[in-house]
Amino acid sequence: MICERDDFSLTGPLHLTSVDWANEHHRRSVAASLVQGIYVAERDRQLQREGPDLALSPLWSEFFHFRLIRKLVDDADFSIFGGIYEYRPSSNTTVKSQELSPRFVIAFRGTVNKADSISRDIELDIHIIKNGLHTTTRFEIAMQAVRNMVASVGCSNVWLAGHSLGASMALLAGKTVARTGVLPECFAFNPPFLSPPIEKIKDKRIKHGIRIAGSVITAGLALAKKATQQVSQNHHRALPAPPDPFAALSDWFPRLYVNPGDHLCSEFIGYFEHRNKMEEIGAGFVERLATQHSLGGLVMDVVSGGKNTEAPVHLIPTAVLTVNKSSSRDFREAHGIHQWWREDKIFETKIYQYK
Repeated sequence: MICERDDFSLTGPLHLTSVDWANEHHRRSVAASLVQGIYVAERDRQLQREGPDLALSPLWSEFFHFRLIRKLVDDADFSIFGGIYEYRPSSNTTVKSQELSPRFVIAFRGTVNKADSISRDIELDIHIIKNGLHTTTRFEIAMQAVRNMVASVGCSNVWLAGHSLGASMALLAGKTVARTGVLPECFAFNPPFLSPPIEKIKDKRIKHGIRIAGSVITAGLALAKKATQQVSQNHHRALPAPPDPFAALSDWFPRLYVNPGDHLCSEFIGYFEHRNKMEEIGAGFVERLATQHSLGGLVMDVVSGGKNTEAPVHLIPTAVLTVNKSSSRDFREAHGIHQWWREDKIFETKIYQYK
């Protein structure tokens, strides 16, 4: 029996018969559909839906004139976790429209609750919690694909996209190349933000108080860590001070798509809004330090003896944040990818820039 969510003709954005690449809703819908295509490609594999009459994944890309030219396969369980799409516009597509479109999209799926992939996906989810996604072979495969594609066709021709676990993959890959001055378009749907669900607190005063306390504690621990590093550098005076990795990302604007009803990603809302509030009360200097760190990350750094130098994936200096303001029936709907191409949803977008 075919799952309705896999069938493009039942749940896909059929209204997008013509894509305007300057339209944010169109760009978001296409990127989300390509990510869904990777989900369906993996379920096609597991359910042995092969060939033009059985496979459901091709329509999720071909409807928009994209073709999946390479599947990214995990070396541990051989599941399809990502893919590279090539845009092949129709003959009646205008040159101006093509200038705004990507030539290639590298998309990553999230966790698939099927026997052949669930254990490996959960293993990757745990790596995100432990701030170790960058050490996994799946990420190495993804990163190599991104580097090769950017080197081959240029950054402006490549989009990154992902959902949930896949959003973390896309963000981490984007952050990695952005540090070198390469700034790819990135669409991260329901990206995980590892934090207690403070955004769920209804009382704004209590919520703001908790965030202020968290910022002060985090900034204090970060200062202590910085002082320790300074002492170490004094013993190695010949070594120059390392560049600020957070500031190096301030010109990169990934697009984040979050739902307040999804506790896995909703903290991005408070993360960015809290910066503005701290500036308003004259404590911006505290937040500028705190926003570069997480309490969990600092604790993990102590546990690892300072060996883990990679910042948590969710710590991002700048972003274009889109929030689905429409209510969701349950967590599954709030965390789902399908909401991001729905016409009946209300979206609010804000730009946050690190200063």
